[in-house]
Amino acid sequence: MSNDTLELAQTLISCRSLTPADGGCQEILIGRLEALGFRIERMRCGEVDNFWARRGETAPVLCFAGHTDVVPTGPLEQWDSDPFTPTIRDGRLYGRGAADMKSSLAAFITAIEAFLAQHPNHQGSIALMVTSDEEGVAVDGTIKVVEALQARNELLDYCIVGEPTCSDKLGDTIKNGRRGSLSGNLTVHGIQGHIAYPHLAKNPIHLAAPVIAELAQTEWDQGNEYFPPTTWHISNINAGTGATNVIPGTLNLLFNFRFSTASTVEALRSRVHEILDRHGLQYDLDWELSGKPFLTPRAELADALCAAITEVTTIEPQLSTSGGTSDGRFIADICPQVIEFGPRNATIHKLNEHVDVSDLEQLSKIYQRTLEQLLRSKAANTAADAGGFMAAIKRFFSGA
Repeated sequence: MSNDTLELAQTLISCRSLTPADGGCQEILIGRLEALGFRIERMRCGEVDNFWARRGETAPVLCFAGHTDVVPTGPLEQWDSDPFTPTIRDGRLYGRGAADMKSSLAAFITAIEAFLAQHPNHQGSIALMVTSDEEGVAVDGTIKVVEALQARNELLDYCIVGEPTCSDKLGDTIKNGRRGSLSGNLTVHGIQGHIAYPHLAKNPIHLAAPVIAELAQTEWDQGNEYFPPTTWHISNINAGTGATNVIPGTLNLLFNFRFSTASTVEALRSRVHEILDRHGLQYDLDWELSGKPFLTPRAELADALCAAITEVTTIEPQLSTSGGTSDGRFIADICPQVIEFGPRNATIHKLNEHVDVSDLEQLSKIYQRTLEQLLRSKAANTAADAGGFMAAIKRFFSGA
């Protein structure tokens, strides 16, 4: 088995790329891509390094997307080995970013190298979109690259985001969509006063209590084939001066919707305001949309990726839209088919983050097989079609 993917993953893990720093990862990737004939565009925004790479000028465009930044390590003394010294123990590769998502980046590169060695005259175009701002505030990263591509009408046909998606075994789960995230900062106004003279005050906590109960019990939608029902949850609530004898003047409440394609941002906002207004509250409400939901129905990309996974691992993957937001929410604006697939997610953001070494070359093979199904050369397609035709003829005459 080739160790190319493992060696590249180790090299990337060695780079201290705490978000939004890239730590030199992208130049390593760019060097490999330039050797393959990719055209590179570096797009630095603020403190964030991004790049767009493309090989080919025609459609379809298959893009691999990912990030080089990682989350903080946490207490170093609680790691069994230095998080930026890639270490192999018991068949596992340890290091910050091993699962999220430097192994995927390494597998992207080695898969493309292997594919081009066999199909130098492939159809369409191969692209990479890489940022160092996915684990941070995500305002100067993928969204900026997408905006630049959109401005010049450079669209994608397929995109594979290398986020860790699998649960128990490599290949068991791919993400074909994500829920949207809509947050609210609600301030309910009352009148502060002495708790012994409640008739001279107005308690915003008491006023808000039935509203909170109604919001918590509301069915926002019933979900759909791909998404569970939309949820509304309070993430923080506070009021008061700290004294036991003072009725507070205001109540502040933070809440969040995780919503599916069964609801719209406008409808959710409107229903919340209707409930608040019906209860006669005096309030201020500020909204923040962190990401819209996106969905890729079963189509060419999902079919090709599922077939590749089954061929390499013998596992039939399940489609899922679970989990938080990802940069797929930005890419969906310029790409009709966005799928996330990467290694197991059991240790992401944790101490002693790791991946199984045996998964690395399988991951690269899966990406390579997907490329072959979607972008192989015309000659290869013709041969495959002819082979399929002859197989059908043989089945016909054999009575199968």
